[in-house]
Amino acid sequence: MNFQNTKKDLKLVISVGDESGIGPEIILKALCSNEISDNIDFILVGSKRNLQNTYNHLRSLGLENLANPKDLEIHDLEISSADNDSKSSYGNASFYYLTKAIELVKQHPNSALVTGPICKKSWSLSGHYFSGQTEVLAKSCGVKNVGMLFTAKSPITGWRFNTLLATTHIALCEVPNQLTPELIHSKLNLFKDFCNTYVDKPTLKVAGLNPHAGEEGILGSEEKDWLNDSLIAWNKKNRGIKLLGPLSPDSCWNSSVKAWNYKDAEKHDGILAMYHDQGLIPMKIIALNYSVNTTIGLPFIRTSPDHGTGFDIAGKGVAESHSMIEAIKAAVEMTNNSRLLNTH
Repeated sequence: MNFQNTKKDLKLVISVGDESGIGPEIILKALCSNEISDNIDFILVGSKRNLQNTYNHLRSLGLENLANPKDLEIHDLEISSADNDSKSSYGNASFYYLTKAIELVKQHPNSALVTGPICKKSWSLSGHYFSGQTEVLAKSCGVKNVGMLFTAKSPITGWRFNTLLATTHIALCEVPNQLTPELIHSKLNLFKDFCNTYVDKPTLKVAGLNPHAGEEGILGSEEKDWLNDSLIAWNKKNRGIKLLGPLSPDSCWNSSVKAWNYKDAEKHDGILAMYHDQGLIPMKIIALNYSVNTTIGLPFIRTSPDHGTGFDIAGKGVAESHSMIEAIKAAVEMTNNSRLLNTH
């Protein structure tokens, strides 16, 4: 996938996320990077005071390559909280940063959203019971079928590595109950639409749920009982797609390693994982710091770094900003690609 950056009037809205984590630091570092185009109109949604305090603190630690909040357009939100619990207070603020950022993106036809990391526990403590930002985005946009896609562009080969999750933020014991032929078909439809924006006949792989994809029912029956037939039925309706699977999960991503590292390796366009860690573990191992969380199925592009809030390193000046840089670059490339037009 080779998105082309052709337009110059893109508005990129960045929700700061949980300000007690590394979100403000990685944003200020990323916006100072020479990898980010100068012709993007940025709007940050967060607390201007907190961003300035972060900047001043990092400068006191000796960091120089930082964007100064005084030079940035910031939609300043000071969210008051009756709760003295700082974790709840930051969670409440990050929730409203996101909802305001979504509102701003909806107002601008050629715009995209980049979100900083949030803490789900803090959201819960502040009374916002969503399992993640993806779910808020879906509800805010009135979209039922969205997908959590992780994408990364290899700096070695230029190949774009895509992994879509069939299920997202749920307990592992709930995964078999959530998986149905209807769910698999809906995710494959999303994946097909996404891949068809840059290739006419994509190759998609599907990981099995069980070890060795069930070993014909010996190590689990889901593949034998319904997943095999479900994939066959979907592929009959989508003959332009080369669909492989269900494949043994322990070897499904082997070809991704080769495609990431070697230009002459056989390429595929995406892998559908059955659950969160099945897809994210190989994704983060293969594409560490390059992987980006992308929500597909929305009327606009949304990306986010593929890591969390990093509370343990917040304020130390050591947070790595590369995933945020990649999230910004991916949002720009996808939005500006003529075959990925916004519909809002």
